[in-house]
Amino acid sequence: MHCLVFPGQGVQRRGMGGELFERYPRETAAASELLGHPVADLCRDDPDDRLADTRYAQPAVFLVNALSWMDLERAGRRYDYFAGHSLGELNALVAAGVIDLMDGLALVRRRAELMAGVTRGAMVAVVGPSPAQVEAVLHGAGLNLVHVANRNSDRQVTVAGDRRQLALAVKALRGRGARVLPVPVSGPFHTPLMAPAGRAFATVLRAYAFRAGHTPVMSSVTGAEFTPDQAVRLLSGQIHRPVEWVRTVRALRAAGVDHFDEVNGTTLTAFIARIAAQPTEELV
Repeated sequence: MHCLVFPGQGVQRRGMGGELFERYPRETAAASELLGHPVADLCRDDPDDRLADTRYAQPAVFLVNALSWMDLERAGRRYDYFAGHSLGELNALVAAGVIDLMDGLALVRRRAELMAGVTRGAMVAVVGPSPAQVEAVLHGAGLNLVHVANRNSDRQVTVAGDRRQLALAVKALRGRGARVLPVPVSGPFHTPLMAPAGRAFATVLRAYAFRAGHTPVMSSVTGAEFTPDQAVRLLSGQIHRPVEWVRTVRALRAAGVDHFDEVNGTTLTAFIARIAAQPTEELV
């Protein structure tokens, strides 16, 4: 069985999208009108470093992901499952027929605005320790405003939270031999500090209709299949709850998926290659 995965914020880069915008002029024009700026120019030239701004980055990544999927669909590719990492889950829902492209883009635009409004924090990637080991270090240091935000692979997590406490967390993690790298985002995404944005997004989501779709989507919040009746809870919770990518991949494998493709890069497939079939947590 085959699954197509869609990345989220963090894969944005100058030049992304390439000739996709020329191949899909109608969708590109509609997206530019909805967003209020020429999205092809944004992706090609990145004026004023706008792709570093969540408000611009998330819609741009979403559109490039979507057009990439349209290329695959036009070529006759079919998948048994879809999944997405954070923002990418909205792409998965579009590909599965749960929501329309422009409705998805409108949701992403509002999501990005709400997430960009929470600025009292930062994120870092932690490479080396297992997720359990990272959590133990944070707990042992008494850092109650720092949380594991993404469980990406057996040996890579993202940690986010209050800037002052995060600096202490970085020091503690490096002291345990971890490699710690800054993540270019403006807030403590996927942590309880984002709860106000999550509640506001829930209100937005209630105005939209979510269909059953034609292909199952595995939720990156729960690691279970997405159902329309859970759309508001799952997509709003996605903002302030961790991205459970390891759990999602294991659930897909348990469902019979043995091959993964990815649009717009290889970030997620690199994570997937580093996720063991069964948990292999080590004692701290």
